[in-house]
Amino acid sequence: MTEMEWFSGHDRGAMLDQMVGKWSKRQLRLFASACCRRVWPLIVSDAARRVVELTELCADGLATELDLQAAASFAEANTFSLDTSTARANTAAESLATVDNYSGPCMLVAQCAEFAAESEEGERIAQAGLLRDIFGNPFRPAAIDPAWLTSTVVALAEGIYQDRAFERLPILADALQDAGCENADILDHCRGPGPHVRGCLVVDLVLGKV
Repeated sequence: MTEMEWFSGHDRGAMLDQMVGKWSKRQLRLFASACCRRVWPLIVSDAARRVVELTELCADGLATELDLQAAASFAEANTFSLDTSTARANTAAESLATVDNYSGPCMLVAQCAEFAAESEEGERIAQAGLLRDIFGNPFRPAAIDPAWLTSTVVALAEGIYQDRAFERLPILADALQDAGCENADILDHCRGPGPHVRGCLVVDLVLGKV
């Protein structure tokens, strides 16, 4: 895969192949969770929604693997879908507990969400955008200079992460620039249209999560 293909294509399998050996389980989980949140209205089961929430908590060490597995088992036993789309969306959520350090289970969740969506092609394009948000540019990996980590920058990033307030990313870009950052990849990532989700590379870099 070339850099141009990374930014213009939507072959999620090929994109994940590009990241083999570079991803973390946390990043795969957050990507899969973000895929589920894109079809959130179709996840009609509270039990299945709880699996999504617990997956995100697990990613940050705020819930245990046992919590997640138990929630997924409960959701599988107690979720009744109204139609094919809701069945696929609920299956995507229930399958989150299987996501590990390999791309296969992660892609299963993404594909279930894709098949649940109104436009499968549109969903593939959107999911590729999620991968770019989480992994950035693998051909020019970004790094944060500790000198940029002012109290303002860190507080902004923490608020964005906790509140899912990704509309504040341009403000974070301004704060990073004020602190001396002139890295175009980092600044453009914050000021671009997104999509942005939990696991956004720049926010994670500032918070030391990657």
